[in-house]
Amino acid sequence: LGATGRGACEATGVDPAHVDIMMGTFTKSFGSCGGYIAASKEVIDGLKASGAAQLYAGAMSAPAVMQVLAALRLIRNQDGSGRGPEKLQTLKDNSNYFRAALLRMGCTVLGDWDSPVMPIMLYSPGKIAAFGRRTLDRGIAAVVVGFPATPLLTSRARICISAAHTKSDLDRAIAAVEEVADECALKYSGPQNVVPPPLRSAAFAKAQLNGHTNGHTSHLLC
Repeated sequence: LGATGRGACEATGVDPAHVDIMMGTFTKSFGSCGGYIAASKEVIDGLKASGAAQLYAGAMSAPAVMQVLAALRLIRNQDGSGRGPEKLQTLKDNSNYFRAALLRMGCTVLGDWDSPVMPIMLYSPGKIAAFGRRTLDRGIAAVVVGFPATPLLTSRARICISAAHTKSDLDRAIAAVEEVADECALKYSGPQNVVPPPLRSAAFAKAQLNGHTNGHTSHLLC
């Protein structure tokens, strides 16, 4: 999220100095594990003294930390290659393309434009296994989430989009998800006429022109 990938504060124009506690994960955007909490020394000292994760969990391994640092350097374009900014724009384009398709087919999708994490509401607990198995049968790995991770009647599937997905990957996944949405009766919202933000990445524009695909099986993971 945000023009340079700095997250919710940048996307909403909020100065991070005005936020008392900031929390984030290293698992999705950085392809690693763990996360962080940024706050005043008093808050951090309190968490260290009483937080279960601090008391009972293990620290991040050195390779996992290096993965996060390498991802940060790439996102900030410190290597001068331009790959980081291009990946950020491709990720936004891929995410908006996929989200628009879900909304147009009538699924109830939480979240905002530019976000690569897309909860598709299932609601009924009986649809959790059905969605997960049917998408997997079509070569799509999607996470399904239910109680106690969510309230009993707000079960959902969660799709995560990557900058590495090609337009061909996304189109195949969209077709598969629509088939499963019909089988599981998930089109609660009805078709929506949405206009996503314009697609700006060079990779996506090229894919639209020549139908480029990397030939790999699409995996949407979270």
